Amino acid sequence: MPRATTHELAVSVLDLVAMRVGESASSAMARSVDLAQHVERLGYRRYLLAEHHSVQGLACSATPVLIGHVAGATKTIHVGSGGVMLPNHAPLLVAEEFGTLQALYPGRIDLGLGPAAGGDFNTMRALRRHLVQSENDFPALLEELRAYLGPEKPGQAVRAIPGQDSNVPIMLLGSSGFSAQLAGGLGLPFAFASHFAPESLYAAAELYREHFRPTQALRKPYLMVAAQVIAAETDATAQWLFTTPQQRFLRLIRNQPVELLPPVDSMDLLWQDWEREAVENKLREAIVGSDATVKAGPESLVGDTGADEVIVVTDTYEHADRLQSYERVAHIATTISVNSWVAVGT
Repeated sequence: MPRATTHELAVSVLDLVAMRVGESASSAMARSVDLAQHVERLGYRRYLLAEHHSVQGLACSATPVLIGHVAGATKTIHVGSGGVMLPNHAPLLVAEEFGTLQALYPGRIDLGLGPAAGGDFNTMRALRRHLVQSENDFPALLEELRAYLGPEKPGQAVRAIPGQDSNVPIMLLGSSGFSAQLAGGLGLPFAFASHFAPESLYAAAELYREHFRPTQALRKPYLMVAAQVIAAETDATAQWLFTTPQQRFLRLIRNQPVELLPPVDSMDLLWQDWEREAVENKLREAIVGSDATVKAGPESLVGDTGADEVIVVTDTYEHADRLQSYERVAHIATTISVNSWVAVGT
């Protein structure tokens, strides 16, 4: 019979390796390493690195390279992709890359996969040369990748070496019901990207649980929710720091570079009404404020979606503010209880 177990909320990090105006990529990467070491000490579960190509202001294009760099600078925290956009890559290459990472850092590598392209038309053409793959091909690409990471089959002509039989843990990431249903049907963990696409969060969470089929590796649904979070000493300070990601999203919808910009006292003079509405819609699930204010956010996410884990996205202009925010969130997470149902007596 199933029984409920209670544990504190698991928290993880999603890092886009953001650069400031005029800053080198190496400097931004050094900050990422420092952050990974910081959150490892605080007890965060995993450190995920995004994949974006040809985006001025983000240094996360070579995701597996960054994963190896961060894993080599840490000791216990899981390090992985958040995520590899599979339509951009040959499944064999992904299996070899993550098989290599798993061989170097056994038991610490997570492979998060997404169905999107992660770039514009010209970038997709540069990545793939011929646009023969799309989101519609994602299930087939995923099946091929899982075959390369799983046990070798009789007569298998091509093997991932290293990678074959490594069983690198896979989780699906998405911002729609498509990924949620696929993850559920395959019995995989699912992470929803509410940090930039909050509109489908609750429907996707429901679809994931509705379509979930238990597997030997995962007996019950495991839902992660990525959220923009900034925690500070006061609500006013946090809202001021929040103008940095607001400016990023404003520049994103204007098709401008998205480097980190210093906070401003007011956004009113920076955007038009329709731009303000667009940015606020994208960031409507953001959790911003003092410790007391921020605690209500994850509690609501857990209560409304049944999330097992919150993936925290925090980009402030000053690195010290980012470190402090993650520290506050770590302490807050220890005060939030999550109920899980496990099967016993079977």
